[in-house]
Amino acid sequence: MKFDMIVIGGGLVGASLVVALKDSGLKIALIEPHASMPLPGDASWDSRVYAISPGSAAFLQGLGVWQLMESARVTPVYEMAVFGDDNSAHIHFSAYEIGLPELAFIAENRQLQTAVWEVLKSPNENIQIFCPAKCTAIVWQESCVEVQLEDGSQLQASLVVGADGVNSWVRKQAEIDVSRHAYHQIGLVANFSTELSHRNIAHQWFRRDGVLALLPLPDKRVSMVWSTSEGQADELRNLPAEELCQRVEEASSHTLGALQLITPPVGFPLNFVHVEKLVKPRLVLIGDAAHGIHPLAGQGVNLGLRDTRELAAVINKRGMQTDCGDFMLLRRYELARKEDILAMELVTDGLQKLFNNTNPTLARLRNLGLEITNHLPLIKNRLMQHALNLISTGFNSSPLGA
Repeated sequence: MKFDMIVIGGGLVGASLVVALKDSGLKIALIEPHASMPLPGDASWDSRVYAISPGSAAFLQGLGVWQLMESARVTPVYEMAVFGDDNSAHIHFSAYEIGLPELAFIAENRQLQTAVWEVLKSPNENIQIFCPAKCTAIVWQESCVEVQLEDGSQLQASLVVGADGVNSWVRKQAEIDVSRHAYHQIGLVANFSTELSHRNIAHQWFRRDGVLALLPLPDKRVSMVWSTSEGQADELRNLPAEELCQRVEEASSHTLGALQLITPPVGFPLNFVHVEKLVKPRLVLIGDAAHGIHPLAGQGVNLGLRDTRELAAVINKRGMQTDCGDFMLLRRYELARKEDILAMELVTDGLQKLFNNTNPTLARLRNLGLEITNHLPLIKNRLMQHALNLISTGFNSSPLGA
């Protein structure tokens, strides 16, 4: 079976790329090992949520994905309050102060996956989906790439896109070097109902035992992301629900009052992964296959969607170039993405090291830095605008209103 492009990995980033290229005239195969699951017909909540930037929401809206989200389960974030580890230093960000309707949207993973796959499965003669299907071998030739599936099927294409996650099989087969170190932390996620209203404010505490974030969900609900040591994560996971709620209440300075557990805590290990090359002849990496960062800035999925947007733009604007796997074409994507990825890697890794340090002098300096920045509106707002990495289509309107 011959294609122009084979995308390996059908998560949000990989599936979005295929949707973004559905009118490109290219024949595309998408390979995903896990069958898509229908949304549960109950009032349960996904423990995995994303902070979607306005720029990413606008991109997904342009693909016809965002409009399919159940708006009652998507929460706009109007403000963000960040606290240091001395319970007094803080910095406050407001969408109003930087001229935006919102800073971000909190959306469930399963809602996003369902929406993008609904668009993906709409009839298109140029797109073929292999799901569930697993790759067993990949061979790069000078003019093409050959991919073998577990059922014996043979696929051939001009370009393979690795969108198969931070432990990418595609990246390993291509022998692309990575620089990796473990943070020896676990990202613990769970959802709670709250006594007090969150008022669409995302709260974050840079504590000496890790970084705790409470992200607003609809009504009086929040999603917790607590990046903490492996030992403390194990302890928290094994606590009875009532005791876990008490620990989170204390860690968050009782900001939202009494908490009740909605979804049990789930943990995932945190690692830093820097990928030396994003492209090789007839290969390109996107999403977590191209970078792995600490979740303290909530930018992982947005970084991946910016990969998707840039690669789709490069391929859609290829002009007379008929070979979408041409190395010079792929280099345009790599050059366009390197700076953004490196900046986010340096910021997140640097912040993790800064706040995961018990030196008392450093602790005083970082808390003082929060307070000083909070009292300098110009610097604070420029910092926030840079962090959001907005695109022009996301500046003036809320995609939720579409």
